[in-house]
Amino acid sequence: MEVIRDIADFPQLSFPVVTSGTFDGVHVGHQKILRRVLERARQSGGQSVVITYWPHPRLVLFPEDNDLQLLSTIDERIEHLRSLGIDYLLIIPFTKEFSRTTSRSFITDILVRAIGTKVLIIGYDHRFGKNREGSFEHLKARADQYGFEVEEIPRQDVDDVGVSSTKIRRALESGDIETANSYLGRHYSITSTVEEGQKLGRTIGFPTANMAMPPAHKLIPGHGVYAVWAVVQEQRYPAMMNIGLRPTVDGKQLTLEVHLLDFSGDLYGQTLTVAFVDQLRKERKFEGLEGLQAQLEKDKEATKQLLQV
Repeated sequence: MEVIRDIADFPQLSFPVVTSGTFDGVHVGHQKILRRVLERARQSGGQSVVITYWPHPRLVLFPEDNDLQLLSTIDERIEHLRSLGIDYLLIIPFTKEFSRTTSRSFITDILVRAIGTKVLIIGYDHRFGKNREGSFEHLKARADQYGFEVEEIPRQDVDDVGVSSTKIRRALESGDIETANSYLGRHYSITSTVEEGQKLGRTIGFPTANMAMPPAHKLIPGHGVYAVWAVVQEQRYPAMMNIGLRPTVDGKQLTLEVHLLDFSGDLYGQTLTVAFVDQLRKERKFEGLEGLQAQLEKDKEATKQLLQV
């Protein structure tokens, strides 16, 4: 997949089949649209093209809204789209100036002149342009004028999936990993760098990799202990993860701690990805480190059963 960050660099293609959206999380609802783009591109001997935006429009239009939680960073979004087989990804920098682009300018300047769109595929509720004024009806009525075909994914097809980024966020915040993963079509994941911690875990036989906080606005699941897969240097390890304040040792700050099963070595400074499989329990306070250690032994066995290792 070729990633293009400046519209002036977009290449001339023979038959671009295009879709547009923020695609946060690239969940199964998004995938339905994207697979149709891929299908039409194959049928026409053309190229699949996705237009997306970064930063997320809400971060630009409503900067005071600090509660926005995203399912994917831009790098994760790129990799999810790459894994689906998309040919070209155009990332348009979303600015206040760009937000004032009219629907007509978006169509003529970007879809027609810059990309040369032959087929545009959108979801049934997709809107575009200043104040979301552009619609399927507008496009359909002027398709001949613009010189490309417009295809809308029917409401029933999208609703049958029953998924939205909001539903996934709520599931993750409550620790309902099973629901979130089913909507995503894969394990929800977080990637960050391992940093030095207080090393309390090793004193009770459970050394942990302490993950730095992920990029701003990346959603962190609710406090609790999770069975996860940990990936470091392209190697995957069964692991369990604690997200929370560590109340047993009177912790005050949110920490992300991962204990890799059957692993020995130094992870400091390395990039670690955790893929969430299920929540084992909520975080709670124990009567000292011995009580915590006994529970962690149970968590370890539960993790092994869940991950079948």
